[in-house]
Amino acid sequence: MTEPTLPLFYKSPRPLVAARDADLSLRTEPNFAFAATTNSVPLMAAEFPAACKQFPILFSEGPTAQPVALLGLRSGENLFVDANGAWEEGTYIPAYVRRYPFIFLESEDGAQLTLCVDEAADSVVPGRDNPFFVDGQPSALTNNALEFVKEVQAQNLFTTQFVEAVVAAGLMSEKRADITLNNGERLSLAGFNVIDEAAFNRLPAETLVEWRDRGWLGLVYAHLISVSSWSGLVDRLALRG
Repeated sequence: MTEPTLPLFYKSPRPLVAARDADLSLRTEPNFAFAATTNSVPLMAAEFPAACKQFPILFSEGPTAQPVALLGLRSGENLFVDANGAWEEGTYIPAYVRRYPFIFLESEDGAQLTLCVDEAADSVVPGRDNPFFVDGQPSALTNNALEFVKEVQAQNLFTTQFVEAVVAAGLMSEKRADITLNNGERLSLAGFNVIDEAAFNRLPAETLVEWRDRGWLGLVYAHLISVSSWSGLVDRLALRG
C-alpha cells in the first residue's frame, strides 16, 4: 500500500490533543529555517496583490495546476531566508509558510477536518511558555491557529475555482526561463506555466465581466505584473553569491 504524500515541510503531522499535549509549546521567536531549502511554495489567489511585488507568480504543471511563489532560482535555495533562519525584513511571507507547523488533515471519508501540528517541527518544544492548551482548553495560540487555518482552507477553494477557470479558458502556457548571471553562471527553470497575456486579451467581453464580478480579473493582472519580479531574484542571487 502506497503511503500518502505529505505536504511540503510536513514530516509528522498529528492531531492536537489536550491530554497528550498539555506540556507542549510553540517557540515564540519565529524561525524560517524549515523553508530555506525550497525555491517555491503554494500561493493563494488572495495573496497575489501582495506577492506580485516581490515574487514571480507561476502555476505548476499537471492536471491540478496550483499557483506558486518562486522564491529562488536554484533548486533547494530560498533567497528570502538567511543562514540564521530569518525571513528578509520588509518582504511578504506567504501564508503557506506562516501556517506551519499547523495544518488541517481530512478524515478518510473527507467529512471532517482536524487541526494538526507537525510534531517534527523545530518550533514545537516541551514546556508551557507558549502552550497549545491551558487548563485542558485550547489556548489563544491554538484558537488563533485554528481560525487562520480555516481561512486558508476557504481561500484555497477560491483559488481552485480561479485556476480551473483559467485552464478551461485555455490561457495556460508552458514556459521555461534561461538566465545568465553576471558571473557567467547559467540557470534554467522549467516545468511551470504562466497565463498567456495575448490569449487573455482575446477573451470575450462577457467573460471579462464575469471574471470581474468574481474577483478574478485583478488576479490575472497581478500575475502578469509579477513577471517583473524575476529581476529581483537575479539581484538577490548576485548579492548572495
